[in-house]
Amino acid sequence: MFGYININRKELVQESAKAYQAYYCGLCQKLKHNCGAKGQMLLNYDMTFLVVLLTGLYELDHKELEFTCPLHPTKKQTAWINEATEYAADMNVALAYHNLEDDWKDNRSYARKAFAKTLSKDYEKIRKKYPRQVEAVEKYVKDLAAAESAGEENIDLIAGLTGEVTEEIFDWRQDEWSEELRCLSFYMGKFIYLMDAYEDFKKDKKRQEYNPFSKMVCQRKEDFETFAKLLLTSMMSECAKSFERLPILLHADILRNILYSGVWSKYEYIQLKKKKQQEKKARGKWNVKSL
Repeated sequence: MFGYININRKELVQESAKAYQAYYCGLCQKLKHNCGAKGQMLLNYDMTFLVVLLTGLYELDHKELEFTCPLHPTKKQTAWINEATEYAADMNVALAYHNLEDDWKDNRSYARKAFAKTLSKDYEKIRKKYPRQVEAVEKYVKDLAAAESAGEENIDLIAGLTGEVTEEIFDWRQDEWSEELRCLSFYMGKFIYLMDAYEDFKKDKKRQEYNPFSKMVCQRKEDFETFAKLLLTSMMSECAKSFERLPILLHADILRNILYSGVWSKYEYIQLKKKKQQEKKARGKWNVKSL
């Protein structure tokens, strides 16, 4: 997971924003309880979305915990914890473990390798607890590495690998809601992979590293931007359709905020950054001409 599935705080009412924060803090506290302080370092927004989604779908009750946060020591914080929090925390660790291992293989980061080693016992416990999900994660890591090493040019195929592993993670209970949960998460997974590739496109091109967009032939830069936006939009459109078919009332406003607005926060940030770079470049050219 990459942290793209976030809320848009400006568009969320205060009560809902507090509820989201309580679930986020709950996930943080559960990671701390399960893995210690190192677990808290793995916290991300994608898994918080999973907590809110499963809580809303299954209308889960939560336990409320008051605690002191080192980042906000002057005021007691509130955490909401339930079954979904426990599950998401375990999935968070499983994904993070492989992400750290991947960083070691790609960049020979000894710090990442050492961090992964500290999580190995926790990972093995999760493997025994959720064999289906962990096997799916391990298969995903292997298949993705092979596809990227081979320079896979089929964008839909390689993005689908992330969609498939996300399906297994989101399909918590394998019950009557599995079909829609799997559809929602499949397209969300594809969106996450493609958004990450879009964000890293310029960097990967400069370093001559694999990127699914690198083989695209566009006459103009604007054509690439249009294609990328349409592709990302189509992924979230399918994801949102599945969400609307689920009978979710609890926290529906938070979930809609994320699916229709929050997921685009990073994209909008990238566009703003590009605009500023273009303006800076234009000012530089104007200064040269004036000389």
